[in-house]
Amino acid sequence: MNQETNNPGTPASPEAKIHKRRPRYSGRNPRHFHEKYKELQAEKHPDIAAKILAGGKTLAGTHRPICVPEILEILHPKPGDIALDATLGFGGHAAEILRAIQPGGKLLGMDVDPIELPKTEARLRSLLQDPQALVVRRSNFAGAARFINEEGFQGMDVILADLGLSSMQIDNPERGFTFKFDGPLDLRMNPQKGEPASAYLQKVGPETLASILVENSDEPYADAIATAIVEARERNPIHNTKRLSAIIHDCLKSMKRNDADVQSSQRRVFQALRIEVNDEFGALETFLRNLPSCLKAGGRAAILTFHSGEDRRVKKSFQNGQREGIYQEIADDIIRPSAEEVRSNPRASSAKLRWAIKASDSL
Repeated sequence: MNQETNNPGTPASPEAKIHKRRPRYSGRNPRHFHEKYKELQAEKHPDIAAKILAGGKTLAGTHRPICVPEILEILHPKPGDIALDATLGFGGHAAEILRAIQPGGKLLGMDVDPIELPKTEARLRSLLQDPQALVVRRSNFAGAARFINEEGFQGMDVILADLGLSSMQIDNPERGFTFKFDGPLDLRMNPQKGEPASAYLQKVGPETLASILVENSDEPYADAIATAIVEARERNPIHNTKRLSAIIHDCLKSMKRNDADVQSSQRRVFQALRIEVNDEFGALETFLRNLPSCLKAGGRAAILTFHSGEDRRVKKSFQNGQREGIYQEIADDIIRPSAEEVRSNPRASSAKLRWAIKASDSL
């Protein structure tokens, strides 16, 4: 019997007949970044989010700010202050600073990442009643002095720079920052500018590459790894993360190194290449050189670093500034995350925090 005859009425629209199912993933738990739809929509799945956070992990597509209480104590932001977050990232530190400087304060925020910055700005603006309290610019933090000047300020009360790579950048294999999942070997903070790591590896010589691995990440097997990479690229260009990871793995296994040594070297090589293709040390040195002119007299600066090359530069700059009378006080030693924070967020383990206060009579 004809079903339409027994069910008279207006036929359903074509759209109503289409039921789109979410993509399925294999196994009990999703393994790949884009399959983690519950984490990427944590507001709709708070129970899942709470369980992941309780396990000391970071939700996919998010970032957990590090040393927040310590940074707030050092910077002591207060209502009416003018602040700069030179590396917005996910906006965790910026959100706390914004709360502290209201009412009447203003936060200048900058970040070079064109993919994450619009999302972060939207999150921060959702916290504000006064839209004028936040000004955001897509720029490397080397441009901090120009940003401040173009906004008409003589200096900042508070400046923060978190030099760490954000978790949402690490976890997304399409950005090429991780050796754990396959993706394009890119490593650029701004994929719209410069050349990816794959192009850089295709032309760099073995001696230069080895020196970069030492300078940027203190890699103990730099010579052997650099030679292995150059020999491999001559056979076939290195375009993806897994290929580079495999080259490092095979090189160190031939030297009878254990799995822990292999993973440490893989991490260091990716770090060194990321620093190189983004000119991170050059940007940091420009930022440190201009930092005094970015601060008001008595203004406070805090810088969070994640490896020895960054920390050495910050330490030397602050010490020189104190000797020259530019800074009236600097951190006597590095501040590290608490043991409790490291347990709940293992990515905080390598963080080092230093601070400086500009002298009241400094120009």
